[in-house]
Amino acid sequence: MPKNVCPKCGDAVYKAEEQLGAGRLWHKKCFLCQKCNKRLDSTTLAEKEGNIFCKSCYGKCFGPKGYGYGGGAGTLSMDTGNRGEVPDMRPKVGPMPVSSAYGRKNSCPRCGKAVYEAEKIVSGGQSWHKLGCFTCKDCNKGLDSTTVKDHDKEIYCAPCYGKNFGPKGFGYGLGAGALTRTQ
Repeated sequence: MPKNVCPKCGDAVYKAEEQLGAGRLWHKKCFLCQKCNKRLDSTTLAEKEGNIFCKSCYGKCFGPKGYGYGGGAGTLSMDTGNRGEVPDMRPKVGPMPVSSAYGRKNSCPRCGKAVYEAEKIVSGGQSWHKLGCFTCKDCNKGLDSTTVKDHDKEIYCAPCYGKNFGPKGFGYGLGAGALTRTQ
């Protein structure tokens, strides 16, 4: 029996077809993610306890979980987008609130509570709580500085902003020639 045996199929691995991963030799055709069967290479490989995964499946199985991780399509966020489901994660007791030039406390426009420096994010000239309040007004999706759109002292995600304040009419967003406007 040859000493180089593929861990997936159990057949001999010869030089022309070998792929190294997790400290073992694999057939190129067997060098697949254990979870989703996506073909792997040296840049997409993640290994755990002798098993091989694509980086996406590895993150889902063994990465950090909970609200606040990720931030885009296909990430590990537990936020379903339903209003009121995200727990209030702001500290109940903390340092003194940030004061404005006139000595008043900065308050969050969403909840009306004081905004502390450690939990503050500024958008549209207002201070918001990073967790719980810095969400789209319409769909309650969590936002960050790269995805926020503001309008009339409120904040929105890009799809809701476009739906509410973008161009209207037949032909918008329908492919080639979509720049025409009907009245």
